[in-house]
Amino acid sequence: MRGKASARSLGEAGTDTPTADSAGSALAAAQARIASLQKSERLQQALFEIADLAGSDLEMQDMLRRIHAVVGGLMYAENCYIVQYDSERRSVRFLYFADSSDPYVADPEHEIPEDELPNSLTIALLHHGAPLRGPSEVIRETLGVPRDSSHGPDSEDWLGVPMHRDGRVCGAIVVQSYNRQVGYSDEDRALLAYVAQHILTALDRKHARAELEQRVEERTRELQQANRELQAEIVERQRAERLQRALFRIAELSITSESLERFYAEVHDIVGDLLYARNFYIALLAGESDMIEFAYSVDERDAKRVPRKVGHGLTEYVLRTGKPLLADRARIEALAAEGEVQIIGTRSNSWLGVPLLREEAVVGVITVQSYSPAITFSKRDQELLTFVAYHIGSGLARKQAQERLKGAHVELERRVEERTRELAAANDELLSQIGERVRAERRLTHQAQHDALTGLPNRSQLLERLGAAIARARHGGEKKTFAVLFLDLDRFKLVNDSVGHAVGDELLIETGRRIVATVRSEDMVARLGGDEFAILVESIDGLPMAEELANRILGALGAPVWVAGRELFPTASIGIALWLPRYRSGEEMLRDADAAMYRAKGAGRDRCIVFDEVMREEATRILDLEADLRRAINNDAFEPHYQPIIHITDGTVVGHEALLRWRHERRGLLAPGEFINVGEDSGLIEQVDWLLYARVISDMARRDTGYVSINVSPRHFRSADFADRLLGLLEAEGMDPARLRIEITEVALLDDAPRALRTLRVLRQQGVLAQLDDFGTGFSALSYLHHFPIECLKIDRSFIAGLGGSQPESVAVIRAILALAVTLGIETIAEGVETEAQRDALVQLGCVYGQGFLFGRPAALTQFD
Repeated sequence: MRGKASARSLGEAGTDTPTADSAGSALAAAQARIASLQKSERLQQALFEIADLAGSDLEMQDMLRRIHAVVGGLMYAENCYIVQYDSERRSVRFLYFADSSDPYVADPEHEIPEDELPNSLTIALLHHGAPLRGPSEVIRETLGVPRDSSHGPDSEDWLGVPMHRDGRVCGAIVVQSYNRQVGYSDEDRALLAYVAQHILTALDRKHARAELEQRVEERTRELQQANRELQAEIVERQRAERLQRALFRIAELSITSESLERFYAEVHDIVGDLLYARNFYIALLAGESDMIEFAYSVDERDAKRVPRKVGHGLTEYVLRTGKPLLADRARIEALAAEGEVQIIGTRSNSWLGVPLLREEAVVGVITVQSYSPAITFSKRDQELLTFVAYHIGSGLARKQAQERLKGAHVELERRVEERTRELAAANDELLSQIGERVRAERRLTHQAQHDALTGLPNRSQLLERLGAAIARARHGGEKKTFAVLFLDLDRFKLVNDSVGHAVGDELLIETGRRIVATVRSEDMVARLGGDEFAILVESIDGLPMAEELANRILGALGAPVWVAGRELFPTASIGIALWLPRYRSGEEMLRDADAAMYRAKGAGRDRCIVFDEVMREEATRILDLEADLRRAINNDAFEPHYQPIIHITDGTVVGHEALLRWRHERRGLLAPGEFINVGEDSGLIEQVDWLLYARVISDMARRDTGYVSINVSPRHFRSADFADRLLGLLEAEGMDPARLRIEITEVALLDDAPRALRTLRVLRQQGVLAQLDDFGTGFSALSYLHHFPIECLKIDRSFIAGLGGSQPESVAVIRAILALAVTLGIETIAEGVETEAQRDALVQLGCVYGQGFLFGRPAALTQFD
């Protein structure tokens, strides 16, 4: 009471003096503001800590444990859990759970469907979508959630706040107290709701980071797998190169070996380069196939193998079955126990023998064996030796034939030996180049965006930069323009063919250096592949600057260069494409610059030409020609013209060669040279050829004028159904197959030798004979003539052109070819005979058949009536 009277008296004493109550109120208000500021500071600090935790490297549980501690600094949060909610899948995951009274252990990865939590207060909170506070029992009654002891004990005070993302509930944070004296206020509810959204942001950032790390890890695994595949491809490529070198050497041996003994020894060396062959022998059937002779044998244990009658040894087992045998010691003993074989000589630990074939008949066995348990042979070794043995058998057959015909082919052998030495030198050079390229590949450190040889940007990086330049130009933000220079070295193939690919690579590296030294630092120099380079020249005033730079590059490249001890004088052709609004991509600019480059080559090389509308019209012309070609196929506008093949001495026509002509709807009759390139580039030439074949066979059915030969491209000849399809056309017309011949090139034979042999045999069995066109221009035909059923050789017109003039080497080559053909029983036809002098020279040389303008030009069938 006194306290109240004193206060009232002081208040009545005067209005200018503050009372004790007003001073206390001011103090309380100040303290409240201080407390509020402190709370704000703690809240701000808490949010900073949550943001830092989201960007940290902590594991999810460690981060949530730290966030729990942060929330505990703002309010009572000893019992806290965080739940994630998926409204589409209607499931939850307890990301974090800490409770002093509930022993539940949460698994953050375990997804719990809502149906398994029918009486969960947490699920009710998520469906409610708004914060809830109060005793858990009261909240359950409010929300109509039955009591379920499996969800933990009731709390004295329960505060749950849902977390929202884009207006949808995606989770919640809950704190609860089991102590009646510790509860939560509306301020705590608002504070927790505010903090919950920041926690959600932290979780989202953490999840996003985890997803990013997972994607990075997946991409890393993909790159590692790609690298492993690349390494495997390199190993396989090296193996294929070694095998190819072996086959080249085997082909050479049949020509270059001085004797059969030397042939066998060098075959041993070749096999030894491919697999373990310290113990090696070649066994051949002799006499009437009742004896085995060991033509060659090198062995650690059995130094000498004497001839023996065919018995039951491992060698005889391969001869008898005609199949390869790969056997370890256990397998050998098992075969011996079964009575299949009898062990002769020292017992092997691993034995591999494959049959040698001649015209599909087993004539011998090639064998390698190991006496050491540390060295065994595999199925891959068996496949390799089987493949090599096939070529060894062919080479052996050729070598034995050469031994029998040696006296009759002295001149031919001399030329073959010269050619063999050239091939050996070329092969050595090729091996050197391959080794250099393999070493260069190992030094690559940034293949994705750079060229492996020169280190310059590659096509991919150039197009990326070019695309950016086009985008800037389209936005109109720059007054200057840009251009693309497409550069191709002149006669670079001659460098490769004459001095080798290694020298060519050095020339390419030096070319790149000179170009980079000539252009500006901001220009991009890229190697597109082969001897092609491209230069992106940006920020130029116009075309004159691009042309001036191109001429400077040509000048720099024209200076002599010493490469591998040789002085070379390289030149180049450059095409220029200046930016125009019609360009939509970098590929289009490269295409036009490439076209201009080819125009520069056609104009004499060592110059630059700017792409213009004339070139654009030429590209359009090619497109129009392709469209015309497609219409011509639909309208069957192709017809054969026949050129006679005659007996040179008496002029008798023995046959004709069918030559393709196109009856164009506007341009009249076109020769293949006017459209063949477009046909090959578009892939339409195959359809054209089959139309021609059908027309030729139809003409033959109506007219009996000897045989007719048709030209077959390597693409056709590689087709698995070529023989069946051609024979089907003959059968449909009721034609005698013997009246049709096919003309193929050496490329068609060598591209896939086993398939080519099968196709030729199928056709020959039905009567269709094969002629080898352009003979003498390749380097492998001589080694394949024994192997393939060739009826006739067509001597290339380049040799015929040298007859009657000052080229005696043409006479020597033709004489050698004719001698070879006579020995093998093969016909010959001289192509391109145009003068009487050439005809007379061919008669003197002994050539029987000829073809050319001297005897008749190609003409339609109607002109023969």
